[in-house]
Amino acid sequence: MRYLPARIALLAVVVSGTSPFTATAQDSETNPYTSRIDLRMGRRVFQAQCASCHGLNARGGNESVGPDLTTGRFQRAESDGELYRVIRDGVQGTAMVGTGTDAPEQELWQMVTYLRSLTEVADAPPGSSATGQQLFTGTGSCADCHMVNGDGGRRGPDLSNIGDDRTPDDLRTSLTDPDAEVHPRWWTMRATNGSQAHEGLRMGEDSFSFRIMDENEQLRSFSKYGDWTWERSERSTMPAYGDQLSTRQLDDLVAYLFSLRSDP
Repeated sequence: MRYLPARIALLAVVVSGTSPFTATAQDSETNPYTSRIDLRMGRRVFQAQCASCHGLNARGGNESVGPDLTTGRFQRAESDGELYRVIRDGVQGTAMVGTGTDAPEQELWQMVTYLRSLTEVADAPPGSSATGQQLFTGTGSCADCHMVNGDGGRRGPDLSNIGDDRTPDDLRTSLTDPDAEVHPRWWTMRATNGSQAHEGLRMGEDSFSFRIMDENEQLRSFSKYGDWTWERSERSTMPAYGDQLSTRQLDDLVAYLFSLRSDP
């Protein structure tokens, strides 16, 4: 079966109608991919392939084609196995077309894990959000690299809605161990030519050249076959705050970051 975009597969998950599945195999299957890493990967796949129909946070609405998937109520999928099959097989007679059997099984289960997590309300973290905001924009210097609602730097991810995507535990890990998960968008590259050296965020790279954004947010391009030598780093440019901030300060900063959520 031809592999189709997964965003189509979720279109009719919550649309009413008769389920095309039998109840036997679905009810006996359980999701084998439910770790925190699986949740993150499922979120990535969903946002890459499904957000154009269901919205970045799966809430639908506005101009989204697909329905809200955060209510926890799927009229065609009560069990994880049924939800898996809705994504893979689609629903006959509706606008929903499944991904097909060529879709990686692990990715489909990870999307199930992500969709199930959307109905779980994380406990509010300890700490003061107001104090955390002062730390973010002040002594923590977070705003030098990160933008929130249009204010801040561009050398790190935009955090305007980070509370939608990360749990308090995830946020604390990002603060204390930033190398734990670094998206390729935030890798860095260094170009050297004798006494000259330029380093910055990896903005683009191919077989022949690469482009960086330096600490002054200036773009520079380099050839891989000229006089410049180059190296790539897949580590985070963000410092680890575990030794720089107290437990109370980390609590406050996590509370602020978790409060950065889009309007429901």
